[in-house]
Amino acid sequence: MDIGTSIRSVGSRLHSVDGVSPLQFSGDFLELAVVFLVIAVVAAIFGARGIAGLSMTIAKWLVMIFLVLAIISVLL
Repeated sequence: MDIGTSIRSVGSRLHSVDGVSPLQFSGDFLELAVVFLVIAVVAAIFGARGIAGLSMTIAKWLVMIFLVLAIISVLL
């Protein structure tokens, strides 16, 4: 394998990681939002209201980011 072939293979991996083009995303924001929602519920059950509120706020922002990116990807 010469240097040109290795540079091209690295370049092609930069443009498409795991077969996902740069304008598509996998929904990691939604998965993280569910994780933070579960953390918020567990914290609320144990009475840690500060952690529950912060976790819920993070979950809401992640869902909003997911929705914005989903709309942008549909429009583009």
